[in-house]
Amino acid sequence: MGKQTVLLLGATGSTGGSILEGLLSAGHYDIQILVRPSSVTKDSVKKLVERGIKVRVSDLDASESNLASVLTGIDTFISAIGPRSLLQQKTLVRAAKTAGVKRFIPCAWITIAPPKGVMLLRDEKEEIYNEIKLLSLPYTIIDVGFWYQFSFPPVPSGRVDYALSFSDTTIHAGGNAPNLLTDLRDIGRFVARIISDDRTLNRYVYTYGDVLSENEVFGIVEEVSREEVQRVYESASEIENKVHDAVSYLAENPTDPISALNAWIAQYPYSKYVRQDNQPRFAKYLGYLDARELYPDFKPVSFREYFEEVLAGKAGRVVLAEEMPSHH
Repeated sequence: MGKQTVLLLGATGSTGGSILEGLLSAGHYDIQILVRPSSVTKDSVKKLVERGIKVRVSDLDASESNLASVLTGIDTFISAIGPRSLLQQKTLVRAAKTAGVKRFIPCAWITIAPPKGVMLLRDEKEEIYNEIKLLSLPYTIIDVGFWYQFSFPPVPSGRVDYALSFSDTTIHAGGNAPNLLTDLRDIGRFVARIISDDRTLNRYVYTYGDVLSENEVFGIVEEVSREEVQRVYESASEIENKVHDAVSYLAENPTDPISALNAWIAQYPYSKYVRQDNQPRFAKYLGYLDARELYPDFKPVSFREYFEEVLAGKAGRVVLAEEMPSHH
């Protein structure tokens, strides 16, 4: 049996980059990337070509028939598209059905949340999931909790500032809500397992390295750094008010991308800490498979191990690119 041919969209982003590395490390996939014509000459794409990765080129707003020809011969299609382009996947879904793609992995990669009514970002993703199901296209939805890389607070000495994407010492709604957390680098390693597993076909799967509350995260940071982290407390009602204000402003300014971003940012703490959605119990209620149960031999990076790397100066800062809010 030949190698499974995988086409990855978004390979130069943070999530896509992790997926690419995970698939390459697995060693048993024929990996190709889909890029827009405007991206072919970018250094990030050229570097991947230099590594021997094949490139397929297409505008995402091309016709369904043109996209179907681009997707011909692909076993698994993986999307790590940016949040502002989520709905462009609709044509890709239809093209994938026409082209006979055997498994479509749409852009999920976020925290556990209900299908509608809590996170606008999730609501848009669900539009794509529903398009997939309408066409009976084989799929797998993969959500990854919240990244370690966005989960640690600064410490007074400034030792970890180099790795901070943003500085936040807030404890939300008491800080006791359990949260699914994943090292960004482990996402790709999980994906390499999930996409060759028949048990995950037409299912939702969640990955994680640790389940920790904010109080537990701050405690680990203090224990490992031996520094006391300052805390700012935000109540559930304050979080709810922020969501109300951000969503109301977006309703008045529906085409303003900053308003959309602010609404997404406000809704994450509400879902994670007030509703307490992003935890194993709720994931299982929604019908997700637990990747750690599927692959008991998988050894993810723990949050403590990750933060020890940060303290040792060995971590990198995740650049808050245009696609960032898709993941947090």
